[in-house]
Amino acid sequence: MPSSPSPHDAAPARLLTLARENPDQLRWIAAVVGIFLLIYFLPAGTSRFDNAVLEGIRLTHWYAQEHVILCLLPAFLIAGAMAAYLSQGAVMRYLGPAAPKPVAFGMASISGMLLAVCSCTVLPLFGGIYRRGAGLGPAVAFLYSGPAINVMAVVVTAKVLGLELGLARAIGAILFGVVIGVIMHLLYRREELVRSQQTARGFAADDDGRPLGQVVAFFGLMVGILVFANWAAADSPTWMAIHAWKWQITAVLGGLFALLLMRRWGWPLRQVALLTGAVVLAALLVPGVPELAFAVGIVGIMLIATLREDDREWAEQSWDFTKQIMPLLLAGVFIAGLLLGRPDEEGLIPSEWVVLAVGDNGFQSTFLASLLGGFMYFSTLTEVPIVQGLIGNGMGKGPALALLLAGPALSLPNMLVIRTIMGTQKTLVYCALVVVMATFTGYLYGQLWP
Repeated sequence: MPSSPSPHDAAPARLLTLARENPDQLRWIAAVVGIFLLIYFLPAGTSRFDNAVLEGIRLTHWYAQEHVILCLLPAFLIAGAMAAYLSQGAVMRYLGPAAPKPVAFGMASISGMLLAVCSCTVLPLFGGIYRRGAGLGPAVAFLYSGPAINVMAVVVTAKVLGLELGLARAIGAILFGVVIGVIMHLLYRREELVRSQQTARGFAADDDGRPLGQVVAFFGLMVGILVFANWAAADSPTWMAIHAWKWQITAVLGGLFALLLMRRWGWPLRQVALLTGAVVLAALLVPGVPELAFAVGIVGIMLIATLREDDREWAEQSWDFTKQIMPLLLAGVFIAGLLLGRPDEEGLIPSEWVVLAVGDNGFQSTFLASLLGGFMYFSTLTEVPIVQGLIGNGMGKGPALALLLAGPALSLPNMLVIRTIMGTQKTLVYCALVVVMATFTGYLYGQLWP
């Protein structure tokens, strides 16, 4: 007669049964235990850990002050408008999986190049065109080119770090956008074909959208407001002159946008006049903080859109993007600050380790520069002085180029959000392609021009 199993033998069997019958409960238990152990063993009280926590908070604070109002709010506005107003037929015609590849990748790269946005601001725009039916390849080319290729960053790189490195960054980034997009298209072409067919069926009735001229003016003005509101100062008379007048230019573009909403979108004069008065009042009451007037304008536009039946989808889509992206971005920025700190400050990873790891033109140094750059967060143009400081501390030119090619296009918060848009596998493939291509390009550059 077989003996009954001992309690020690039965425990693993009960755990396996529990895992099969109620996997969600087991995952929750594992998560609770993991979080408890993490909190229990935190090195709280040590100077490096306490300072790293403060660096995470300071970086998040800086990000909220400098980027949420001027970068993310208009980006959410544009992304919601893409989902609400952009003709799905036009998107499929020029950026869809079946569109001519030279046209699709050319439009994606050029439109991204002109934006001059950071790796986080480009995310709502990427989500907008991808949700509207753009093919994976062109959408990824747009995702990379927005923060990596923009004209202003290339000019400042050539000015500060030298013409040779500026040209290498420009050529490498342009090729990256196309090559990475093509590879993603080839890897997932069958899946994308199915998605395009489903998207076409879902939006088959909306091809007769607004006239093309109205749509171009609508998005052109919003993108212009986004670009000039975030125009950064640079060591060039032309860039400095534009920077000195950026708020006046933004105000003119805002006035033209209000006029377009009244003339072509049918918004009542009374509502637009009331919003304009609120923006002007905010600018006069707090003259040194134009961000306040900017935020009042964007929130007011969304409130009016919510009240209008024809434009309510615009507000709803923008709010959906905000809920999806904002929490992940703030969490990712905090973790990036915790690990790497702000420029010239210390996180959990000592800066001396970074300098020692990338101090030559070897393959390992170049790979580490590309990998670390992929996790760091760079706002628009800040990568240039950071790389300048690292070169001054002994960084090789190959790792410097790898950092310039991978850093602006990727960041930890950027990765977290991309995963929610196109899934874990595609995100890992995209990030790996950026890091690997930046590594090999930087290594080749370092060997040929040490």
